[in-house]
Amino acid sequence: MESKIEVVELNAGFGSTHVLKNITLSIPRNKVTAIIGPSGCGKSTFVRCLNRIHELVPGAWVRGRVMLDGKNIYDSDADPVEIRRRVGMVFQKPNPFPAMSIFDNVAYGPRIHRMKNIQEVVEDSLRKAALWDEVRHRLKDSPVSLSGGQQQRLCIARALAVKPEVILFDEPCSALDPVSTAKIEELILELKESYTIVIVTHNMQQAARVADYTAFFLMGELIEFGETAQIFENPRDKRTEDYITGRFG
Repeated sequence: MESKIEVVELNAGFGSTHVLKNITLSIPRNKVTAIIGPSGCGKSTFVRCLNRIHELVPGAWVRGRVMLDGKNIYDSDADPVEIRRRVGMVFQKPNPFPAMSIFDNVAYGPRIHRMKNIQEVVEDSLRKAALWDEVRHRLKDSPVSLSGGQQQRLCIARALAVKPEVILFDEPCSALDPVSTAKIEELILELKESYTIVIVTHNMQQAARVADYTAFFLMGELIEFGETAQIFENPRDKRTEDYITGRFG
């Protein structure tokens, strides 16, 4: 298993609240890694530490190392803006920029990063997000005119447009209907050919469907990590088994 990200003794929190406790975890390259666990266990905080979004919250703190291709993203000489370009993020609820057109939503990041061939980048990103055929004739329209599932795929296209290496998904289907959820899951399986994927999900069936590896978090601690089939069929820790079988959570 070749790692894309190595997390070493990661601790994080807000003020006096200690959310993540000594997390050590290897995230494999070009695979889907699911983060599961009950509400409040630190899943979202964990993924937000992987691209330094966590530190944008007032009072947030981080200790430990997150190694991206062998370099600690928390070193003093690391550029947070570049880290966030390399490690993109798609949030729980679709959040397109409502004042911008569909085209400008996708072009926003490439323009900030002064990328060339914006038209090609936008089309390529929309194709990769399986949205091009649905919006190609309405690129000047507002994204608000799109369905919820289309808006989420637009947000995925926006993340892809700046050429990331890793994409973090924080419960990307929780606000979507089953048909839209199936499209996002199919898209995630396609994207792992080119990107390393980390997905936070409360839906264990979803984790079983899309993830190659699964990590189970409980009360800020990593309880168990392994191949998804092993985690779901033969968990080593009773707490993992209890959560997966619905005894708590």
